[in-house]
Amino acid sequence: MAACRCGYRPGMSLGTGIVLFVIGAVLAFAVHVTVWWINLQVVGYIFMVAGVIGIILGIVLITTRRNRSVSTSRTFVDPATGERVQRSTTDRDDPLV
Repeated sequence: MAACRCGYRPGMSLGTGIVLFVIGAVLAFAVHVTVWWINLQVVGYIFMVAGVIGIILGIVLITTRRNRSVSTSRTFVDPATGERVQRSTTDRDDPLV
């Protein structure tokens, strides 16, 4: 039975932070459109700040994540030979793979 590796992935916050920063930079420095109901430069700066926070958070989560491993040991009797059989498996959760 395969282990489920569901859950939060720190690399995603790092990538999301980079994307937010790039979109914010484009809005703040490259878009020269005037809209009466929103200031796109301010939105760009807000996205850039959110992107920097996301990048820092992603780096912190990647570096502080512990390398976890789960070892499972099963013992059973082979019905054909009557021998006792022991099977051990180790599942490592390596954050850099």
